[in-house]
Formats: sequence, structure tokens, C-alpha cells
Amino acid sequence: MTHATRDAASSRPVVRSPRFSWATTPRRWLAGSTAATHIANGVNLLFPHGERFFVRSVRHYLRDVDDATLAEDVRAFFGQEGRHAGAHEAFFDVLREQGYEVDAFLVPYKRLSDRIEKASPPALRLAVTAALEHFTAILAEDALDGRMFEVAHPTVARLLAWHAVEELEHKAVAFDVLARVAPSYLLRVAGMFLGAALLGSFWIMATRELLRQDGMSLVDAARDLRALRERGEAAGLEPQGPIATRVFLRGIREYLRPGFHPNDRDHRELIARTLALLETEGVVEARRAA
Repeated sequence: MTHATRDAASSRPVVRSPRFSWATTPRRWLAGSTAATHIANGVNLLFPHGERFFVRSVRHYLRDVDDATLAEDVRAFFGQEGRHAGAHEAFFDVLREQGYEVDAFLVPYKRLSDRIEKASPPALRLAVTAALEHFTAILAEDALDGRMFEVAHPTVARLLAWHAVEELEHKAVAFDVLARVAPSYLLRVAGMFLGAALLGSFWIMATRELLRQDGMSLVDAARDLRALRERGEAAGLEPQGPIATRVFLRGIREYLRPGFHPNDRDHRELIARTLALLETEGVVEARRAA
């Protein structure tokens, strides 16, 4: 992935209405692995409530955004996140039909996260949002640059690809609002550490609950993932490091750099390539030439 200046590397967010059909989604939709599927399902459970938190955090400062282009991007960010929440909630119904009691996690997750939100000042909530948008951009790049389309069930792969594209499009919106209304490096770092702790904790909680419902212990899950890696190595595939390294450590290292900006990493080619595939498959409508 190439790097570029923040102006040259920007992609404007576009609100889309994708089309999905969930009729044939299997229980083990990711590489035929229970553990890998539930790691992905676990983060999926976080998205709707988390994205609505992002919208509330940025909306609080909308009146303070005096740049017309950024204000337009903020409103597109709201639209994209709202559609992401709705699409993932539709996927929750798939999990319910498969026999998973997702509310066993969703209810305490919403209750606890709402308490944390109410106890946090607006500037810290925005800083957490900006940091988590950076982590989701890394997750998006990781999915689109990796082998997701080869190892995931096509319908879920399309959902995640569409979501990933739009995360990359609006990756800088919350960060740019934060830079205008509360340009403190210490606040940015505090938001990053709190955001990483919350994301990691809730993700582990969600994954453990789903594994428990499938009768799989953490030891069993580790064995399943090891077998998956061995199958990949036998097939000549390049091994991937753990999520803690690929997402969290990388995200923290990048975000701690004082001059960091989300657009330092140029994702335009990745966005265009993935959108072309989604348009060909009829997931999203092709954009008309201006």
C-alpha cells in the first residue's frame, strides 16, 4: 500500500444502498472454521451500536465544523454508518436463525457501553471515535488486501467488502473534526488507548459468548485456528500474524506518531478495485460519470 499526502490520498464518502441475500449463509462461513467465523462474528456484533455511538460523537460537534467540504463529508459519514448498522443487524437475524442467542451478548454490551458513554465528556467520546475509525480502517484494509473473497462465503464477503470500502472512504472524517474542535495530542492519545481497550475487551467478550454457545472452549478455538493455519501453509499460502499484531499494535504505533493523519495511507486504488467488483456483482449500483 502506498503513502501520500492527506489531500492527495483522500476519498470522499458516498452513501450507498447495497443488496444482499442471506438465504444460503452457512454457520461456518469463514474458511470452514468455527473459531475464525466467531472471531469475525464477534466484531460484527459490535458494529451497529458502535457506529451509532460514532455518529452521536461527531454530531455533537457538527455546528462547530466551519469547513463546507468537511461538513458535507460528515453528513455522508452519518449516512454510511447508519446503513452499516442496518445491514449488520440484518446479519444478526441470520445468526439467530442459525440458533445463536446474540442478545446474550448484545444486551450487556449496550448497557455497559451506554454507561461509559454517559460518563465520558464529549471531547473524549470524539477522540475515541477518531481512534476506532483508524482501527476499523486497518481491519478494512486487512480484509480487502487479504484473501477474504477466497475463504469467506460470498454473501458475507460482499457485506464486509462494502462495509470496508466505506470505512476507508470516511476514515479521516472523525479525525478531521477532532483536529478542528479539540486539537490536543494528549486527548488524541487518550482516545486511542481507551478505544483500543474497549474494542479489544468487547470483541473478546462477544467471541467467547459465541464460542460458548457452540460448545467450543478457548483451548478448542486455539486448536481450530492452528489447524486452519496448517492447512493454509500446506496450500502454500503466506501465514498471517495474529489480530493483536496486525490491527492493534500496528494501529497504536501509527496513531502515536505526532504528525499522523489517516490519509497518510493511500487506499484509493483498493477502494476503486473493490467497488468495481461489487458493482459487477450487483451489490451496489455503478456510479454515473459526472
